[in-house]
Amino acid sequence: MIRVLVADDQPLVRAGVAALLAAEDDIEVVATASDGLQALESATSLQPDVACLDVRMPGLSGIEVARALAGRGEDEPTIPVLILTTFDIDEYVFEALEAGASGFLLKDAEPEEIVRAVRNVAAGNGTLDQAVTRRVLREFSRRRALQRVSTATEAADHLTPREREILELLAQGMSNDEIAEALTVEVSTVKSHLVRILTKLGVRSRLQAVVWAYQNKVVTPLD
Repeated sequence: MIRVLVADDQPLVRAGVAALLAAEDDIEVVATASDGLQALESATSLQPDVACLDVRMPGLSGIEVARALAGRGEDEPTIPVLILTTFDIDEYVFEALEAGASGFLLKDAEPEEIVRAVRNVAAGNGTLDQAVTRRVLREFSRRRALQRVSTATEAADHLTPREREILELLAQGMSNDEIAEALTVEVSTVKSHLVRILTKLGVRSRLQAVVWAYQNKVVTPLD
């Protein structure tokens, strides 16, 4: 069962997302929150598998909550965050990625997309709404958005051929299962490679790894 927290300051949106997710047999909405502080407190006490956060909330923004949940210590496991936004281009989206959010989705996405995104994030497969993916990556390619631990060439040299191959497939939007099928390996093997890739690149999430890859031209930029 996937345990989910839904936080949004708009009552109708909050109730709608919660009802949509609760209708699924494999998803349980353990709490809802109307502001960022309440969301952080609920996430800390309930330890949901996914926190669905609005970008703009009173008290603490979704960005601040995402940063707190992604930057927890070893004794406090990281809680994956799915950011929901009404904007297909929003400065907060870029900040959320830097904060370690696992996924982004527009609030007007189809219901099945929202459900699928929650499942993907819970499974460790980040998600980007198709409407924002190219623009997010293009924008990040013009920024020094991520902290670099080495030059692009040096970091790319640190990746093994298999790790680079996985990074390229990841940049195509493939899930762990799809990458495993494409390479004819176990999913656990893909996950192990991804852990090493994140460590070598000095990033905290698979989405940050994808952005790093485009930003540093390790993979071909999107049109």
